[in-house]
Amino acid sequence: MQPGTAAPEEHWTEFGRVRLPTGDELLLRRRGHRFEIRFNGWELMSDRAHWSETALGALGCEGIIGAGACVLIGGLGIGYTLRAALDALPITASVVVAELLPEVIAWNRGPLGDVAGRPLADPRVTIEPHDVARVLRHSAGRFDAVLLDIDNGPEAVTFAPNRQLYGADGLALIRRALRPRGRLAIWSAGRAAAFEVRLAAHGFDWQAIEVPARGCLNDPRHVIYLAAESTTHAGPRATPPPASASSRSASSTATSARRRRSTSPR
Repeated sequence: MQPGTAAPEEHWTEFGRVRLPTGDELLLRRRGHRFEIRFNGWELMSDRAHWSETALGALGCEGIIGAGACVLIGGLGIGYTLRAALDALPITASVVVAELLPEVIAWNRGPLGDVAGRPLADPRVTIEPHDVARVLRHSAGRFDAVLLDIDNGPEAVTFAPNRQLYGADGLALIRRALRPRGRLAIWSAGRAAAFEVRLAAHGFDWQAIEVPARGCLNDPRHVIYLAAESTTHAGPRATPPPASASSRSASSTATSARRRRSTSPR
């Protein structure tokens, strides 16, 4: 290389590509030490901008210390939320991850594994290759915390059936699946005013915590919603709604097709 000549840019290496039933495409690729998952040519998530995913796991599991604690995570992604949850939980806890796409699970067991410290290798983790609503439906009183990173959050939804997860039926399922004093944590691209009203109406006290995407002051702010059963609105827990009304929300990395930190299509 001649003095003053810039080093050639490394090429992207493709590790996997999957065509979804909807016709959308998901791609995993790497350049140097950087990994990213792209959705229809747009950056979906990467190891450069994971602070809010890490915050979801850390805040959602903070202070959970009881023996036999159990946490549900909806959406695996690159594994940062799962990693943070495991780091916050005691060794006696267990974590259930609902992820629909087998390719995403395989990527996290393969080339993506080291990015978040191979959280799927932790014996506390169980993968459920199902819709998160299905897991919730069969889990009455099971979880100390439910952590959701589904779509862009409660209002900026790109996959219409996901709205039900954040609506009345979904909140009823979540509340029923939580143990007493259980916690709900939700990733959102921004504040969701209508969802905040629904949370209160369905018996949750909540707070919204803003988190920078890359940990820098000038970053776009994502929001982590933390909610728990209200001490002043603690009516009877809802019975589960009919399956047809609750089983269509998707808990997969792809249906988080967001996003949020996209720059330009490639």
